[in-house]
Amino acid sequence: MKNIFPLSVILLLIFVSCDQTASLKVQVQKSGLVVDSAMVVSAHPLASEIGAKILKQGGNAVDAAIAVQFALAVVYPVAGNIGGGGFMVIRESYGKTATLDFREKAPAGSDRDMYLDENQEVIENLSLRGHLAPGVPGSVAGMAEAYEKFGTLPWEKLLDPAIDLAEKGFQLTAREAGALNGNQEAFRKYNTIVPEFVMNEKGWQEGDIIKYKDLAATLKLIKAKGKDGFYKGITAKNIVEEMKRGNGIISLEDLENYQATWRNPLMGQYKGYRIITMPPPSSGGVALLQLLKSIEPYAIGELGYGTAASIHLMTEAERRVYADRATHLGDPDFWDVPVDQLIDAAYNAERMADFHPDSATLSADISAGQAALAESTETTHFSIVDKYGNAVAVTTTLNGGFGSKVFVAGSGFLLNNEMDDFSIKPGVPNYYGLIGGEANAIAPGKRMLSSMTPTIVEKDGKLLMLVGTPGGSTIITSVFQTILNVIEYGMNMEQAVNAKRVHHQWKPDTLFVETNAVDSLTMLTLKSMGHQISDRGRIGRVDAILMRKDNRLEAGADERGDDTAAGF
Repeated sequence: MKNIFPLSVILLLIFVSCDQTASLKVQVQKSGLVVDSAMVVSAHPLASEIGAKILKQGGNAVDAAIAVQFALAVVYPVAGNIGGGGFMVIRESYGKTATLDFREKAPAGSDRDMYLDENQEVIENLSLRGHLAPGVPGSVAGMAEAYEKFGTLPWEKLLDPAIDLAEKGFQLTAREAGALNGNQEAFRKYNTIVPEFVMNEKGWQEGDIIKYKDLAATLKLIKAKGKDGFYKGITAKNIVEEMKRGNGIISLEDLENYQATWRNPLMGQYKGYRIITMPPPSSGGVALLQLLKSIEPYAIGELGYGTAASIHLMTEAERRVYADRATHLGDPDFWDVPVDQLIDAAYNAERMADFHPDSATLSADISAGQAALAESTETTHFSIVDKYGNAVAVTTTLNGGFGSKVFVAGSGFLLNNEMDDFSIKPGVPNYYGLIGGEANAIAPGKRMLSSMTPTIVEKDGKLLMLVGTPGGSTIITSVFQTILNVIEYGMNMEQAVNAKRVHHQWKPDTLFVETNAVDSLTMLTLKSMGHQISDRGRIGRVDAILMRKDNRLEAGADERGDDTAAGF
């Protein structure tokens, strides 16, 4: 028998929240861009335009993804990158799926206590800023690996648009100008050679032209030599010299040995929908499926969008899932992750057995389940569907905004600060407040745990939706809520993406709510249940595509940023 809310409880909660079925606000009551054949949705209008042009020229979704990735490294340096890493989820037109892991790795010279002082206390900012913060980058290897298996257009054609932008320059958006201005001091502090090309004493303004000449030269090497244009030769030499100047530890051998890895897609079911997502070392896919399995027995659709009852149910599931994440998730090449058990319906039903529909559970009273055996808001995601019906969802990151703040002198690109996504000291929260344990401890060659959750959803064997977002620890819950907005609440893609969101991650024991997301009565109801609530600005920046019933594609481009859809 299903463990569902008794009807009396449903009625009570709906009454208590005074039928606040839209108390979480949907900011955009309109459809996004709707096209017939192909679409790109990304964090920057120029990158989306480039991806759409590749699709129009006959390229497939992977071709476009490669072009978009390199374009974002130029026009969106706060998160777009060649010095970071990420994950790619692919669904071919006939239903075959694949997932590519190009997550960064710990350098060979790393060790589990490298960010601790002689008293075994964490040294502030050492894993976040400067030359010890980067893991070995994976993005270029990932794009090369994806191209080798799925690419159709000439490799050079996919690099040319990014090279042109870097060499000839482009206009800054207001957000990008503000981001550069806000990091001027950090760029001076953490670079051994000041990156003059991003410095501006007068302050950058919207519409200013910025050029990245050194980055253009690096992209030309990648264009000419593929992966070797980054991991060997001039670029590799520049990375290692940068490391030596700043006492970093990435070596030539680390770069030469890096490999992107194809992994088996993680699959799950939710009320007849098939979820295709990323396996570990992403925690996102496992956590997303756990959340969906945790709430599946409950009538969350009947509870109504944004009510105290539905927010309470999601929050209680999130507490339990993030507790599991802290204990059981890590790089599967180093840790035996009990994936099958974690996503099992019976296991998640057991985890929810002490759920109370009228009161919050203290996070201190929740530990990880007895299974067998962290992140910046400045990640970026893009979704692509081509005219052939292939779909690609990619989430990629430097971790924090502008990563480690370190530019590789002579090569013009930023290095990540992904080492902070390890448990630098088990039990101590990372930059995003995420707790980690032994499963995610630092080890040479190990991939750090991630929350990135690029996801594709099917219905009746057909493509329904692509979804993903930046947001560090909030990535998982943002993807979770966007999927529910479509499946449970009947929103179109634009509404689902721009609806206000909430977030809980076990510890701290706080329910984060976007500014003005809920009305005062719903807030009081949640507090009366025992939730500790904190106001938060943006939660996520979802970029998604929905296959409508008329077989046209509808975009969801998040209005929290410069995110833009392009297609035909």
